[in-house]
Amino acid sequence: MSTYKQIQGTAVQNNAGNLENAAEGQLWYDSTNTNFKYSYGATTNAWSTGGNLNTARNLLGGTGLQTASIAFGGFEPGASALTELYNGTSWTEVNDLGTARYGLAGNGTQTSALGYGGYTGGFSALTESWNGTSWTEVNDLNTAKYRSGGAGASSTSALNFGGSIPGSPDLTVNTESWNGTTWTEVNDLNTARTGLGSAGIQTSALAFGGGDPGDSAATELWNGTNWTEVNDLNDARTSTAGTGATNTAALCFGGDTPPVTGNTENWNGTSWTEVNDLSVARQNLAGAGTNTTALAFAGGTPSVTAATEEFNTGVAAGAWSTGGNLNTARERLAGAGTQTASLAFGGAAGNPVPSNLSNATEEYDGTSWTELNDLNTAREHLASAGNGTSTATLTFGGEPAISTNTGETESWNGTSWTEVNDLNTARAQLAGAGNQTSALAIGGFSTPPSIFHGSTESWNGTSWTEVNDLNSGRNRLSGTGANNTAALAIGGQTFPPLSPTAITESWNGTSWTEVNDLNTARNELAGAGTQTSALAFGGTPPTTGATESWNGTSWSNQNNLNVLRNGLAGAGTNTAALAFGGETPVFTAATEEWNVPGTIIETITTS
Repeated sequence: MSTYKQIQGTAVQNNAGNLENAAEGQLWYDSTNTNFKYSYGATTNAWSTGGNLNTARNLLGGTGLQTASIAFGGFEPGASALTELYNGTSWTEVNDLGTARYGLAGNGTQTSALGYGGYTGGFSALTESWNGTSWTEVNDLNTAKYRSGGAGASSTSALNFGGSIPGSPDLTVNTESWNGTTWTEVNDLNTARTGLGSAGIQTSALAFGGGDPGDSAATELWNGTNWTEVNDLNDARTSTAGTGATNTAALCFGGDTPPVTGNTENWNGTSWTEVNDLSVARQNLAGAGTNTTALAFAGGTPSVTAATEEFNTGVAAGAWSTGGNLNTARERLAGAGTQTASLAFGGAAGNPVPSNLSNATEEYDGTSWTELNDLNTAREHLASAGNGTSTATLTFGGEPAISTNTGETESWNGTSWTEVNDLNTARAQLAGAGNQTSALAIGGFSTPPSIFHGSTESWNGTSWTEVNDLNSGRNRLSGTGANNTAALAIGGQTFPPLSPTAITESWNGTSWTEVNDLNTARNELAGAGTQTSALAFGGTPPTTGATESWNGTSWSNQNNLNVLRNGLAGAGTNTAALAFGGETPVFTAATEEWNVPGTIIETITTS
């Protein structure tokens, strides 16, 4: 039998701890922890933006592949007959359906498709066949229906199931099979529902979700003869979409849970697993492709959209790796700088908090932390100009004692902290953005009386000026941004009710605008980056390592922190960030470095 050295050309290296700059797939022995480890490139499943449809609409039909799909019919508002083809980059309008309608189902390819059912002023049984150039009316369904499911490989082989029908009850279990000429009724679904998702072909199909009449998670598998109930979706929903070539590999995305969702789940033939969400949450959308290369297009947000997104697996992704620990474990601290030159300051270094508030300042050089001169005032729940540097930044606000708030502001010159002009409104649990000479103080909490602030103040290098408030007052939020004219306010906690939020707001130098929410609502999270390119990570409740990347429009889920925590601090950019400190629930000194693309280190365990 060949040895590792004979196969790889090198022997297994002995190293104390993790091996820096290990090649992808390289194996080594960690003599410190007495185990074997190997590294590999981090990947993820991700939705990315594609070319918009020419005409926004929902309740449309769609089928095909990610790079060769067809969209037809829909509501824009009003019934539409429009047909568009996608080439992997853009949509082109081609010949219309013979009859305008919405809520129709379809299956097949870009050159051989079938569209059936829908609503035309009444429930429709109409079936049309697409030959790659034009639509032709063929024999109708036996049962007129709306928002049913469809599966099939071409215009000559199809399965139609479920949907809404006239009368009461208005949901159906009806299933019909198409042989290229006529529809034949076959064995029914077990659960009547409408607005369901579908995948597969005529002899191997999957039906999932829908309304019965409440939102359903039910999944049924068709073997060519009968439907069998199998494991449910994780999230019950209606008005969803699906893709997949068989009943053993499918994708479900979008829908109404309520509210409108971008949730995406992958089916492996046995169970559903949640994967990264759509960037644009929506319902009554259409899809094409497989469970590894899919296309989502159109739908309602709830307003009609032309947005198109492409789903791919195995996309190179960022990952967190272990860095050097802080000298002082602490939570609710602040930070600033870059991944290789950052500062950590303030926080609480133990319980009880009043006697363990910290004024410690530490500097990270990319490997380890060094203690520097302390803050003038020890405090927790303080904020910082996170895009400052390790030699020039600003910190403000916080709690120097329990239920006590301060507006104190301190400026760092690379050696020591100097007190400068205070905030106009003393507060803690606030967020910050900007740099030493151009910063924002955002939101927060003050008592007495208890106020969840929307207050925003702008720093010009000398003093603070009150500017326009957040749309949603909150505390325990995070902020990112290069200066006082371009920033993000992310997540936090609102009152009433006292609950974590996913709200994201963007600052243009004058006012805040609500933009797309985080995928995971949370408070006591950290952030890094700018207004158009940011990273959000950690938080609670529950304590999480969830990491999301902001591209200027929407958030996408990324690989989680290795140490789940809240009350942590961050620094850097959305491609090279640093996470440090926090609560796990015990206070932690753990530091992690985020890199895109990233490397994941696995430990080989033996029984």
